Amino acid sequence: MLKGYRVFFAALLAVAIAVPAFAADVDTPAIGVGVAGHAKQTITITAGPTGLPNGFAIWWMDQSTFMANGGTWPSDPTSGVGAADFTGQPTLNTFGGQFTTFKLAPNQSVVVEIGDLLQETGVTGTTDELQYGQSYYFTGFGLDENGNAASEFSVTVSGNTTSSVNCTYTLGYWKNHEDLWPSASVTLGTVVYSAAQADLIFDESVAGNGLISLAHQLIAAKLNIANGADPTAASAAIAAADALIGGLVVPPIGAGYLAPATTSALTQTLDDFNNGVTGPGHCGSVPVESKTWGGIKALYR
Repeated sequence: MLKGYRVFFAALLAVAIAVPAFAADVDTPAIGVGVAGHAKQTITITAGPTGLPNGFAIWWMDQSTFMANGGTWPSDPTSGVGAADFTGQPTLNTFGGQFTTFKLAPNQSVVVEIGDLLQETGVTGTTDELQYGQSYYFTGFGLDENGNAASEFSVTVSGNTTSSVNCTYTLGYWKNHEDLWPSASVTLGTVVYSAAQADLIFDESVAGNGLISLAHQLIAAKLNIANGADPTAASAAIAAADALIGGLVVPPIGAGYLAPATTSALTQTLDDFNNGVTGPGHCGSVPVESKTWGGIKALYR
């Protein structure tokens, strides 16, 4: 979503937005972004002098949706807008028992994890995970006893879910997530391919051509390394694969060919790296590293 779990702090962006007028029963809360994972973003909500006696709501949009909406928030949640009401007591993300309620006293704060709400208690609304490597915009407001808006929208803040960590993904992951590729090109042997060309190579059937099977795993390995994976376990195989490929142009971009017998060992070594058998481990199976901040649980999922 891991060795040292390089945690990326989302950039805070406060912007003025046009919002509907609400009855100001409670003071507008303050909002801030914290650490992010592959599928979630931590958000801190701080009550004003009136507190948030009935809890609060957080809405979010990915960057493209937010910009398409003119950088404003609708009066009601619409397609593309995530919305969750926090009105009860958390039992999942309590950060070591630090937070016990979403109904806040004056100037009290609580940290919630947008994208990790499926099993959280005291919350209703959108529980989907966030998407990897995406920019999101967030806002919050207080609620009244009936679950209606009781304050103005807070300022809007932005954060980015992560995609660069010390772990590996399979070639199937990269094949299906071209939008998350960490580089716009990849070099196989001495030939540079655009991301679009590399994606075509991924789609090419091996059909007894060892060059294609080797290229598949080599592309994935290089994307993993560009994405932050420790290359130590694969560096020798990558160098040998590039030397073997040389100036051959991989189908369907070209008509290069290598006998499977000459590529199978290297292909297997790179396959093991991409699947986490060797190297830093696969991103879906790397053990959780304990955190010092309130005993925070896994940030990467």
